[in-house]
Amino acid sequence: MDVRMRKDELPPLDALRAFEAAARHLSFTQAAETLFVTQSAISKQIAALESALATRLFERQTRALALTPAGERLLRATESAFATLREAVADLRAGEEPTVTLATTPAFATFWLIPRLADFRRAYPGIDIRISADTRLVDIERGRFDAAVRYLADRSAPAGALRLFGGTVLAVCSPTLLKSGPPLRKPADLVHHILLSFEDEQQHRPWLSWQAWLEMAGVPELRPAGSIAFNQNEQAIRAAIDGQGVALTTQGLVADLLKSGTLVAPLPQRFSNPRSYYLLLSGRAAENPALTAFRQWLEGLAT
Repeated sequence: MDVRMRKDELPPLDALRAFEAAARHLSFTQAAETLFVTQSAISKQIAALESALATRLFERQTRALALTPAGERLLRATESAFATLREAVADLRAGEEPTVTLATTPAFATFWLIPRLADFRRAYPGIDIRISADTRLVDIERGRFDAAVRYLADRSAPAGALRLFGGTVLAVCSPTLLKSGPPLRKPADLVHHILLSFEDEQQHRPWLSWQAWLEMAGVPELRPAGSIAFNQNEQAIRAAIDGQGVALTTQGLVADLLKSGTLVAPLPQRFSNPRSYYLLLSGRAAENPALTAFRQWLEGLAT
């Protein structure tokens, strides 16, 4: 790689792929396994890339690897660019097949949408669905996605958005936790349990804060037996399913799990949150009959 690159000149694609894999795994070894090359090849690609950019992308620590601020910025850019490229290639390979591309969160995709997709496929076998589950907001008007499902304040939902279900917040756990652990009949009983937290660094979701829930439940000073924090709502719910503690979530999101008995809501407290899950369509919706069919199908499931 020529270290005298112009400011607007892109590094070789192989170097960017090596960086993206190493940054995603925070491991040169795992990056090498992902790309089917040697660890030495990854190291050389990263070194050449850092030289070309005249900046360090990684902090090499003992038995650990961390991104520098420059590395974090480049990772965001490469993840977005590669995702866009993959989507474009998939579209080209699909030709004229009816397709809906949807952006949503991992929790919504895992616990609400995917269990219902078989019904959509039976009703519309000729329509392909591509789902991108990520916590980052995307601009559906930039051409990559046809639609998005977002958890929005009801008062700020745009005109034309389809409301799927509301945001009643409740505490859930595995039924095995109640059988093998201490009682859980009132909020004060949480002192004997592990609280599973969804840590939102940007504080965009205060309604899933245990501190706020405990205050509304009348036990603001309660100190639980312990806590486990996650940066994804999906992880907290999965931990609850595994019997590791008690999690906060929205009722509609886990309705199927409550109905099947996979999760239970032992506490009677239910707190309303003026937010709901909404389907948002891009301005190109009228040009895509498949998207119209997808919206109509979701409309039949809305509560």
